[in-house]
Amino acid sequence: MPDMTKSPAATAPDTVSAADLAPQPVKSEKTRSLWGDAWQDLRRNKIFLVSSVMILLLLTITFFPGWFTSANPTYGDLSKYYLQKPQLGKVFSPEWLGYDQQGRSVYARLIYGARASIAVGFGTTIVVTIAGGLVGMIAGYFGGVVDSILSRFVDVFFGIPFLLGTMVVLNSFPERTTWVVIGALGFFGWTQLARVMRGAVITTKQSDYVQAAKALGASTPRILFRHILPNTLAPVIVVATISLGVYIGAEATLSFLGLGLNGVSWGNDISDGGNQIRVAQWIMLYPSIMLTITVLAFIMLGEAVRNALDPKTR
Repeated sequence: MPDMTKSPAATAPDTVSAADLAPQPVKSEKTRSLWGDAWQDLRRNKIFLVSSVMILLLLTITFFPGWFTSANPTYGDLSKYYLQKPQLGKVFSPEWLGYDQQGRSVYARLIYGARASIAVGFGTTIVVTIAGGLVGMIAGYFGGVVDSILSRFVDVFFGIPFLLGTMVVLNSFPERTTWVVIGALGFFGWTQLARVMRGAVITTKQSDYVQAAKALGASTPRILFRHILPNTLAPVIVVATISLGVYIGAEATLSFLGLGLNGVSWGNDISDGGNQIRVAQWIMLYPSIMLTITVLAFIMLGEAVRNALDPKTR
C-alpha cells in the first residue's frame, strides 16, 4: 500500500515557473575598436612610455620655462662670464652648463630654445596635416580628372628639394618669425601627407558602409567627414607624428645655416658654438644633445603608434 504519511507537496512533481522558461541573456565579450586595441598595445609598449615621458617633459619646459631657470637667455656679461666653463656641481643654476662667447647662460638658452623648436614642429605638422589631408582626400574620393590634376600638382611640389625650397623662401624675408618659418616649411612639406591620405581614401571609399551612405543619398561632405575621414586617420597620424621630429630638425638646420628664427633657438646656439668648438665645446654640445633627444622622442613615438595601428603586427 502507498505511504499515506507523506504530504501531497512532497509527492507532487517539481513545478517550473515562467521565469525559468524565459531565455537567459548571453554574456558576450565586449569588442574593442582599432583605437581600443591600439591603446592596449601602447600601454604595454616601453618605447611608447619612454617617448611619452620625454615629450611631456619637453612640453613642460616649453610652456613653463620659468620653472627650470630664472636666468634671462638674452642677457650677457662679457666682463664676468665670457666662455666660463660649466660647473656641473651647480645643477639647474645659470652656471650649470657654462656660458657662451657673449656671456649668456647656456642652460637658460637651452631651456628657452625648446619653445621655438617645439612651436615650429607642432605648427608645421598642423599645417601640412590639414593641407595635405584635404588635397589627398579630394583627389582620392573624386578620382578621374580631379585626381590626375591634383596628383600632378603634388608631383611638382614633391620634386622640389625640401630644404632648398625652404631656404629660398626664407631668404626673401628680412625678419623670420615663427609663423614665417612654419609657413615656409609647410609650403614644401605637405606632399607626403597628401599621398598617404589619397591612398587611404581610395581604399576606404570601396567599403560597404560608404556605398550604403551613397545609396541613402548622403551628401559628399557628410560622406567625407563622417564616414571616410575617421577611418583614414591612422596612417595620417603615424606619418604626422614622425614628421614632427623631422620638422624640428629642419628648423635647427635652417637656423644653423643662418636662415632660421631670429631669436633664441637650438639651431642658432649650435651655429654660434661651431665658431668656438676648439676652446668651448659645451656651447655646441648641449644644444645638440637636446635637439637629438627631442627628434628621437617624436620618431620613437611615431614608430610605436605605427606598430600599434598596423594590423599586420598583431
